[in-house]
Amino acid sequence: MICSAGSCDAEIMIDPANLDTPEARLTWARKRRFPEAATFARVVGMKEVTYRSYEAGQNGFAKHASLFARKLNVPTDWLLTGGALSDDALVPAPLSNESAADQLDAVLLPEVEVAYSMGGGSINDDFPVIQMVPFSRAWLETLTHSPATMLMVARGDGDSMTPTIMDRDIVIIDRSDRRFNSQDRIWAICYGEFGMIKRVRALPGGQFQINSDNPTVTPIIATEDELTFIGRVVGVIRRI
Repeated sequence: MICSAGSCDAEIMIDPANLDTPEARLTWARKRRFPEAATFARVVGMKEVTYRSYEAGQNGFAKHASLFARKLNVPTDWLLTGGALSDDALVPAPLSNESAADQLDAVLLPEVEVAYSMGGGSINDDFPVIQMVPFSRAWLETLTHSPATMLMVARGDGDSMTPTIMDRDIVIIDRSDRRFNSQDRIWAICYGEFGMIKRVRALPGGQFQINSDNPTVTPIIATEDELTFIGRVVGVIRRI
């Protein structure tokens, strides 16, 4: 016997073997890991109203059962047909990043594939996402007033920006800030076919100087049409 209604201080105890409908089992399993249905809907990549229709029993979810079961750490067969759960399944799985964020008033930022190489690397507009990473909402608000939907995370790769940004440091990029309005700030930029994180200085005649903090790296001079500002770097998290 274990707790049912999303938290273990609930008075009502429910045996999962006695949950007699797929929607009841889905709701029970979801609440163990994701207190809010909206959070789980984001995790499985569907609209909240669509997901809620499954918990309400308005629509069957057989075609999504394998995905739901995997994310909720329960067997697919149990989710669809019921029965007893193994002892392993009865032990709540560790919180996912999404569930942790939901409980800690954090926000999830996409960590993109290494699209910004500290020394140069490919970049595109798709920003392949590795994972969603929780960050303190209050802490992010000290860095920028932009909404979390405009922020993303990348990792430094190389030494051209040392000592400011080290290899594998986490960089927070504000994509809403793409208008160059101050000298020598650090930007995520696209120069030709290369993505970089660099300091940028405007020069006379519509040119820009792309600078590295590592003094051994030669600056690059770019024309306005060669340079695209992807976003401004607003925070760096360093490994110890």
